[in-house]
Amino acid sequence: MVVFDQVVKKFGTHVVLDHLDFQVRRGERVALIGPSGSGKTTILRLLMTLEPVNGGVIWVEGEPLTHEYRGDKLVKASARHQRAARSKIGMVFQQFNLFPNMTVLQNITEAPIHVLGTSKTEAEARARELLTTVGLQDKEDAHPTTLSGGQQQRVAIARALAMDPDILLLDEVTSALDPELVADVLGVLRTIAESTDITMLIVTHEMNFARDVADRVLVFDAGRIVEEGPPAAIFTDPQQERTRAFLKAVLAH
Repeated sequence: MVVFDQVVKKFGTHVVLDHLDFQVRRGERVALIGPSGSGKTTILRLLMTLEPVNGGVIWVEGEPLTHEYRGDKLVKASARHQRAARSKIGMVFQQFNLFPNMTVLQNITEAPIHVLGTSKTEAEARARELLTTVGLQDKEDAHPTTLSGGQQQRVAIARALAMDPDILLLDEVTSALDPELVADVLGVLRTIAESTDITMLIVTHEMNFARDVADRVLVFDAGRIVEEGPPAAIFTDPQQERTRAFLKAVLAH
């Protein structure tokens, strides 16, 4: 579903991703964990084409995301190619990024209507289904500023799902929330993981969530994967000292 092939990302002279190789299978839930600055969020931003790659190729559903074929040569992709290639990818950000001047329903239907060409009736019906899924069926006429952070994040999840993505990227979706609101958001994501076959890449510091939801955990440090495996192995018997030190620091909080 997703392949990173020798991907390099630099900001100036600082190498954030260092010839990164990994694959995510269709329907797999993969948690990306590791210290701040280890490159996890950058991976998601590259998949959303919010940042260009400096080397290597990213493939999504068998097609190059960052490149396109001209004849038999792979060249840097045009903006148009990247837009089409990322159309099956949805992302939920740390900061909810909702439109404050729109109602909850409008926030969810805006992109399906204007990007996918879905009819207003169909988009609103789907939005109401999703609001029920995230437990906010009574909030469709509310504006984001009247909602709690947890409610806003659940609207953002519904908005991402309204585009019917094959791949859902979750970037520290609980880090901006008060602790008592975290459980609701994680509960919604657990439900989605259990009831759909969406491929998920999850950047999180919520280790219990990663343990519960992920099929596989990748541990990052300095732009490289230092360890990977099923959650039970990573969390109960990590092989690398770097992993042990990171988990000890995180779980101590």
